[in-house]
Amino acid sequence: MLQASKEWQWISCREKNRLLVDLGEELILCTPFRIRQLTQDAYSNPHLSISEAGYYQNVFDYLRSFNVWSDPQCCQIALNATAAKFYLLPVQAKSWFFEIYSGEQPCTEAIIRLRSNQQQGDFFIVEQIDSTCLCISLSGEFALDENLRLEQFQAIKVLNNRVHPVLSSNKISQMA
Repeated sequence: MLQASKEWQWISCREKNRLLVDLGEELILCTPFRIRQLTQDAYSNPHLSISEAGYYQNVFDYLRSFNVWSDPQCCQIALNATAAKFYLLPVQAKSWFFEIYSGEQPCTEAIIRLRSNQQQGDFFIVEQIDSTCLCISLSGEFALDENLRLEQFQAIKVLNNRVHPVLSSNKISQMA
């Protein structure tokens, strides 16, 4: 179930207003990505492409190396990251929600920490583009400010100077 399969399919579900992933055997994952946030590619070929499967597998293997998440959690994170990378429309950076990182230790991992005025949380870098990175939230819910929240796996783009390294794999907060 956790290995990428050509049987897996992307479904743009109008009823739920979300991108879903049909993993077969009546197992369907609902992403946090709304229909209006998706590129036209989300409608063209429902089956997992070779590049999507490769990206998914790389993310899955990378996450497993931390020994923090279960295999189903690694699968869930990797599928949401794959959906964000391949089907999310470009978004503007929203760095003003996050503190600037002024430390000396550069971030070398794709698991990072972001700090808002409300909380800090772990994120996964889906893709780095120039001076920004597209991330998905690994927290159950992440407060950007008093009014705005990210749901788990929702994507946000930030400037690289907001990225705080997670010092070691045992410091990564457990997912809810």
